[in-house]
Amino acid sequence: MDRITLTGVTAVGHHGVFDFERREGQPFVVDAVLYLDFARAAESDDVRDTAHYGEVAQRITEWITGEPLNLIEALAVRIADSLLSEFRLDAVDITVHKPQAPIEVPFGDVAVSVHRARNGADGVNGNSPGQGEAA
Repeated sequence: MDRITLTGVTAVGHHGVFDFERREGQPFVVDAVLYLDFARAAESDDVRDTAHYGEVAQRITEWITGEPLNLIEALAVRIADSLLSEFRLDAVDITVHKPQAPIEVPFGDVAVSVHRARNGADGVNGNSPGQGEAA
């Protein structure tokens, strides 16, 4: 399957389980791999026939800067589900990095990754339990 890779979308968000994380905020970095068939876009040479990565980056930034969540796992799933429903995608991989996580030992990064797909895109329904299929 064809793919667009968008790495390092960065914004300040207020996600976390601690009060100071929600109050002060910190940078979050998102990587996205967008799976779709390029055939239509290759034929038309029209951005409307693909996933406009500028718009995808904007949508990711809106999720990072939006309503605070406790877990980056929740943020990753919400980003993946929204991209599947809003763009012409068959599947998506989302990784959310929290490089300034409040961890008491030296570390380089902490990240979570999710894969979501429309039914039939990779043979499985990648939606979370209890979630409906993306439109």
